[in-house]
Amino acid sequence: MSESTLTHQDLRRPVLRRSFRKPYPAAVRGEGVYVWDADGNRYLDFSGSAAVNFIGHGVREIAEAMVEQGRQLEFVHTTQFTTPVAEEFAAELLDFAGEHFRGGAVYFTCGGSESVETALKLARQYQVEVGQAKRCQVLSRNQSYHGSTLGALSISGNRKRREIYQPMVREFAHIGMPYCYRCAFGCTDGCRNCGRQYAAELERAIGESRGEAAAFIFEPMSGATLGAVTPPPGYLESVEKICRRRGVLLIADEVMTGMGRTGRNFAVEHWNIAPDILVTAKGLSSGYAPLGAVIASRKVVDALAEGSGAFLHGFTYNAHPVSVAAGRAVLRRVQSQKLVEAADSERPGTAGAALRSALEGLRGLEAVGDVRGLGMLWGVEFVRDKKSKAPFPADKNFAGLVGQACRRRGLLVYPMQGCVDGIAGDHLLIAPPAVVTEEEIGWAVEQLGAAIEEST
Repeated sequence: MSESTLTHQDLRRPVLRRSFRKPYPAAVRGEGVYVWDADGNRYLDFSGSAAVNFIGHGVREIAEAMVEQGRQLEFVHTTQFTTPVAEEFAAELLDFAGEHFRGGAVYFTCGGSESVETALKLARQYQVEVGQAKRCQVLSRNQSYHGSTLGALSISGNRKRREIYQPMVREFAHIGMPYCYRCAFGCTDGCRNCGRQYAAELERAIGESRGEAAAFIFEPMSGATLGAVTPPPGYLESVEKICRRRGVLLIADEVMTGMGRTGRNFAVEHWNIAPDILVTAKGLSSGYAPLGAVIASRKVVDALAEGSGAFLHGFTYNAHPVSVAAGRAVLRRVQSQKLVEAADSERPGTAGAALRSALEGLRGLEAVGDVRGLGMLWGVEFVRDKKSKAPFPADKNFAGLVGQACRRRGLLVYPMQGCVDGIAGDHLLIAPPAVVTEEEIGWAVEQLGAAIEEST
C-alpha cells in the first residue's frame, strides 16, 4: 500500500505519534552516520536526528557504560542521595564549560525543555536571594524556541508552536532577533551596524519592565526555528554589557548548539560571551539517553548557598545515574576522538570545513535563497524568488517536499517552516554527526540538491 492510499485508520497505532497524516518507518539499527529501518533501507542521518547525535550511532562503549551503571545502581532520588557518577560528570562538565564556570554547579535533567524550566526558576530564585524579589520576568526574542513545556513556551517566540497554547502561558516581552538574510533594518553592510540596534531593543524592554526583568534568554545561534542564523558582529557583546549593567541574568540556551556542535565546546565561545546560566542537552548524551543540564556560574550558586541554602525545584529523574553515565561516556568520546575540532568549519581538512564547502555549492540552485551556519549546524533557506526573497506559499510546504524527496533517496534532513513570519518561510536544518566523512558529505549534498530540484 502506497503512502497516498493510506487512510487515517491505517495510520493509527498504539503509540501517539507526532502526526496522524503520515506513516513512520520503524528504525531498528544505527551505526556511524547511518540508520536502518525494519525493511532494510539505509538512511544517512544528515540532521543528527534533530541535531542530537554528535558522536555517531551504535558506539558500543556508551552502551557499555550505561549497562555497567545499571548493574551497580539504577536509580536513587536526589532528595536522599547523590551518586559518584553524577559528581564526577558534573566536575568534568564544568571544566568543559571553561574558566567562567569554575566554582559553579550543574543541575542534571532529562532534556532540553526541563533544563530551560530549571533555568527560569533558578534565575527567579537568584533574584529573590539577592534581595530583588520584584524581578520575575524573563525576556526573550521573537522567532526563538526554548522548549515545549508551558514555561518554556512562554519565553519562546515560535508562533506556530505557541498559538493554541497561548491562553495557558504567561506572556513576557519578546524583542527582535537579528536575521541578516531578512534584516529588519534593511542593512547592506552585512549587518555590521544593526547588531547594536537589535541590542537596543533589549535595553528598552528592560526599561519597560519597570524593574521586573530577572533574566534574558537567548540562543547564540538559532536552532530549528530560523535554521542556524548567526548573530551579527557586536550584537551578543552588546547584549552581555546591557544585562550586566541592568542586573539581569544572561541565560544561554545551548540545547542544540552546545557540546561541540558549532566547532567550540559551547557556541558562546565564538563571541567570548560569559553567561550566568548555560543550558544544554541533545549532544550532551548524543541521544543515547534522556539527559540535559543547567550549568550555573559561581555567582548564581553562591547566592543560593549563602542565602536560603536550597534550590526550590526538582524532578523525579534529575541526575538519573544511567543517563548521567551515558553523558559522561559521551563527553569522554568527544574529547578522545577530538570531535569538537572535527566540527570546526573554519579549520581546513575537517568534517566541518567539508560540510561548509559542499553546502555553499547549493547557492546556485533556483530555490535556494541562503546557506548559513557554523561547525556542524547549517541552515538552507528556500525562496520562490531569489531577488525579492519571497517565500513559497505556506500551504505548499516546500521544505516538507524536499524532506520527503531526500528520504526516498536514503537521506534524512530536518525540514521546518515559519522562518519569515512564523507561518511562511521554508528551510532545512543540517546537523550530521561529527564522524561523517568528506565522501559521505559529498554524496549527501548531491542527493539534497537533486531533491531540491525535484521539489522545485
